[in-house]
Amino acid sequence: MGKSLIIVESPAKARTLQKYLGKNYAVKASIGHVRDLPLKTLGVDIDQDFAPQYVVIKGKTKIISELREAAKAAEQIYLAPDPDREGEAIAFHLAESLKTLEKPIRRALFHELTKKAVLAALARAGELDLHLFEAQQARRILDRLVGYQISPLLWDKVRRGLSAGRVQSVAVRMICAREQEIEAFVAEEYWSINTKLAGELPPPFAARLEQIKGRKIDNRKFKIADEQTAAALVEEIKGAALRVSRVEKKQKLRRPSPPFITSTMQMDANRKLRFSAKKTMAQAQQLYEGIDLPQEGPVGLITYMRTDSTRISDEALTMARDYIGKTHGPNYLPAKPVHYKTGKGAQDAHEAIRPTDVSRTPESLAKQLDRDMLALYSLIWQRFVACQMAPAIYDQTVIRVAAGPDGIHELKATGSIMRFAGFMTLYVEAEDDDGEAKNGAAKNGAAHDCLLPAIKDGQELKLLEIAPKQHFTQPPAHYTEATLVKALEENGVGRPSTYAAIISTIQDKEYVRLQQRKFTPTDLGKVVNELLVTHFPKIIDVDFTASLEKDLDQIETGKSKWVQVLRDFYGPFQQNLAQAREEMKSIKHRAVPTGLPCPSCAGKLVIKWGRNGDFLACENYPECKHTQDFRRDQEGKVYPLAREAPEDSGKTCDKCGKSMIYKQGRFGRFLACSGYPTCKNVETIGTGVHCPTKDCPGEIVQKVSKRGKVFYSCNRYPKCSFALWDKPVATTCPLCNSPYLLEKESKNGRRQLCPDKNCGYREEGLPENET
Repeated sequence: MGKSLIIVESPAKARTLQKYLGKNYAVKASIGHVRDLPLKTLGVDIDQDFAPQYVVIKGKTKIISELREAAKAAEQIYLAPDPDREGEAIAFHLAESLKTLEKPIRRALFHELTKKAVLAALARAGELDLHLFEAQQARRILDRLVGYQISPLLWDKVRRGLSAGRVQSVAVRMICAREQEIEAFVAEEYWSINTKLAGELPPPFAARLEQIKGRKIDNRKFKIADEQTAAALVEEIKGAALRVSRVEKKQKLRRPSPPFITSTMQMDANRKLRFSAKKTMAQAQQLYEGIDLPQEGPVGLITYMRTDSTRISDEALTMARDYIGKTHGPNYLPAKPVHYKTGKGAQDAHEAIRPTDVSRTPESLAKQLDRDMLALYSLIWQRFVACQMAPAIYDQTVIRVAAGPDGIHELKATGSIMRFAGFMTLYVEAEDDDGEAKNGAAKNGAAHDCLLPAIKDGQELKLLEIAPKQHFTQPPAHYTEATLVKALEENGVGRPSTYAAIISTIQDKEYVRLQQRKFTPTDLGKVVNELLVTHFPKIIDVDFTASLEKDLDQIETGKSKWVQVLRDFYGPFQQNLAQAREEMKSIKHRAVPTGLPCPSCAGKLVIKWGRNGDFLACENYPECKHTQDFRRDQEGKVYPLAREAPEDSGKTCDKCGKSMIYKQGRFGRFLACSGYPTCKNVETIGTGVHCPTKDCPGEIVQKVSKRGKVFYSCNRYPKCSFALWDKPVATTCPLCNSPYLLEKESKNGRRQLCPDKNCGYREEGLPENET
């Protein structure tokens, strides 16, 4: 056994450290937390200043014993879990478990796992951070007080197994509020007028009407409201000369984005790679803890991935600038290192997320990393290097054209030419996929950039084409994972380390569903949110939650006492809780009369609540078991939905010989025997694509994950584990003869592409009815 013991939380991190440190150190893993509040009781003594009653986590007694044995043989103990609140809590609980050994205990903070950084961290190891631990403890107790005392109310009033959370319920509220905005949105008509003009020299160019009688069209407060107005403007433009009133030329710079912090990494990975926040953090954790490289062994490839700071160390800046100068040349290197301002409220405890060694390019690691890990590493590497590169330079030309009687209207054309790509040779940040609209209005300002001819002020132009076009304002976009993370961050809800857990939890609890990358609340989510908004408006208020996060930050810096923060919270909360217990009505037993006749008996239909939402049921239940779905109109009137006749699949049940029919279940459509309940045979729906796994006779079938996301896998699972997120279609690739293609959907329509990336075949713009 070595002279010093280092305890980290993960075996992967332990392997990386052991390689660097050699035989004088023993490195062990705690496998996460070793102590926590009990699972089945509150575990907080409210009357004793919220004293937590920690217990050893199930399965961790053996690990603690092993760590104690290792500690007995060590002269010095270094506690080195992750450098954040959760890591500090792990370190404190480990120290508590080892204190009777009376060995020196130091806290080491590893922000990156390279040999140089690890040795430096051990050299400056210090005391445990009591304030940081107290901030984590206060958060844990706050979450326990809210979750353990509101959740039983939901069990009683809605159904067992539900939960409320101090932060998760706020995220659900945000998604529900956005859904209400979308449902309440009333589209407004507006028109644009587009022209094609020609000067003395080619090419012809597009211009759009931007001003009417000196007033700028913004499609909100001032717009072309109807076809009649648009037609009148068209005639005015047709009937008068067109003259260039002004040509504006200027140089524009586009500067690179800052290096990644946790939230921006999650956003960009979602936009570019389609990774969930949870998947992004899991991949980043592995990159941080260490990857086995040939001739090197385990190496930490990125810095710590839970951070809200854009700060970069001087050493890393020098490393990036040296690489840029050697690889891209002096024109791509700014005169000075670029420093980025960290956002307001950031804790700034860590550097930005960056590669630990810029010379480890994504190309050099292509054979060592799997596809997903390489994709994320590439994103981190490119973003970091690009942030220290020169801006892109554009020449922008704007042509303004006087139109209409006496030139009272103005057309505008815009063209841009990139003169120097700068950082854009390496990296361009993805934009939010908001469809056509932002803030309730379509993206319909000036015409898109186009190639413009050489032209002068005062030159007369010829009108080649003019056409009015009808538009409608669009509702706010549904949240995607990227935009939800952005909204959580902007509103101060949660912290970088919690975004992924928040998003996973609200899906696991079936409060929201993610379909086509858009979050929508389920019926269950809507009713739970309604109850919480009614009875706990402050607890799930965005601003109140953000203020609690600031209180936790104050505890972390020693400016607030954790017990006082809990006292200030719990007094009003206790009163609120008592009132809710008295006033909250049960949804389970709700039966709202509709006055509609039951089609199966002489009774009336009532609205009831089940695990999948509202439904119509007969008031004479259980004598009459009739149930039926329904819809409401804008005024809330109930309309029963007719039950569709079973759709025959044309297949025969292999169990009883009767026909198989299509049915809809929790996890999508499936085939069921028409002889149910006598025969309960069910089958998944095939795609007609044979499983591409060698020697597998299976077929690819459609399935739905526990979170409601459609995927496709072999029907011989678990014997064959082949699976796809994209829909396979039984069309042979015309280039490489792959027996199937993948079909994808986006805001730009359908497209089909070959699954073999080396082939590159793709077909864009397929019509909606094509599969």
